[in-house]
Amino acid sequence: MYHKIKRIVENSIFQNFIIGIIILNGVTMGFETSPEFSTKYHLFLELFNTFVLTVFVIEIVMRIYVYKKSFFTDGWSLFDFAIVTLSLMPTSGGFEIFRILRVFRLFRLITVVPQMRKIITALINIIPGIASIVGLMSLFFYIFAIMATQLFAEEFPQWFGTLGESLYTLFQIMTLESWSMGIVRPIMEIYPYAWVFFVPFIFLVTFIMINLIISIVVDAMNEMNAKEEINLTQHIDDKEDVMSSEIKKLRDEITELKELIRQKL
Repeated sequence: MYHKIKRIVENSIFQNFIIGIIILNGVTMGFETSPEFSTKYHLFLELFNTFVLTVFVIEIVMRIYVYKKSFFTDGWSLFDFAIVTLSLMPTSGGFEIFRILRVFRLFRLITVVPQMRKIITALINIIPGIASIVGLMSLFFYIFAIMATQLFAEEFPQWFGTLGESLYTLFQIMTLESWSMGIVRPIMEIYPYAWVFFVPFIFLVTFIMINLIISIVVDAMNEMNAKEEINLTQHIDDKEDVMSSEIKKLRDEITELKELIRQKL
């Protein structure tokens, strides 16, 4: 019984079935945002939601049965368990918020699609590096926001009236959304040399800092791919060693058999 369930859990067809269920569940959740569709097909949506939840619970129970304690030591398995547990929460009587949180089920797609899981793992591994860059970027933002508030608050209070407004305006400028025609050029009509302030800010924060984050992500992905290649090569080498050992044993047995035949003859 154990081996049958293990084969089912690890079978690619079963995994694809779970992926299909998650995608269909996402589609129905999208339809639920339409009041007309939700009212017209309310019974179907509720039945399908119950079916999806039942499948998820059965899958989790099967995985716990197969992997036992190791299930609770795997981060991705615990993530799946938390998502399914959240889905089991009541959605009425003051717990309506859990109905909205059902959309978190779609995050399970990350755990069942290896490529998505690899990307998330890479992002988790680079958190320390990104945190350092974010800290440095925050320092730049704070310094430039103080300067912008002192320089432009009097003439442009809607953008730089307070430190918080300056931070938000600088964030908009960092995204390059209407930064020139919408903000900088109107300021330059009063302060012609305002570009001396904004151009270095864009150069430092947008071009350097953002690209540093991208480079860290790319390096992490390359490092992960390199590790996978090393593991794959090691696996192939191990297979070849086992095969060579088996061939050697087979040759030794053939040699012994030939010796026995000669002795009999």
